[in-house]
Amino acid sequence: MATERNIRTNFAFYPPEGDGGAWHATLDSLERALRAAFPDPTIGHRRSGVHEMTVLDFEIELAPDVWLDGTAAITEPDYAYITLTDVTADEAGAFAVWLRDSFAPAPHLVRFASSLAMANGEDTPSPLPTEGGREDITGLLRRHLNVFDY
Repeated sequence: MATERNIRTNFAFYPPEGDGGAWHATLDSLERALRAAFPDPTIGHRRSGVHEMTVLDFEIELAPDVWLDGTAAITEPDYAYITLTDVTADEAGAFAVWLRDSFAPAPHLVRFASSLAMANGEDTPSPLPTEGGREDITGLLRRHLNVFDY
């Protein structure tokens, strides 16, 4: 029986195209949500040299000994993203379900992309399904990566 590769890449999450403020969020509201949902997160704010704006860097524990690093930029009314660094589809899927179900004001407001896909010419984020649990979303993200893993 073949074993599935545990590909690591970066995943990014965005509001719908043309509605960058759809999450009605700020860095402070994201920080509060992360602190409420995950035990003892490490969170810091810094000025991004790339985007010339303040971003939020975070490290959260998804499960015992499973840590996830991310960066978020949210400038209302028109720009937002959350990027997870060096994660598996399983890790990104767990975060995506939390983002969709607990942070975004409605489930249809989350799109995703991966650096693996972008490196292979696909730069259009895909909508995250509005339904489905962690296993469903993880499966979707694994299939997404498998398309671009040559």
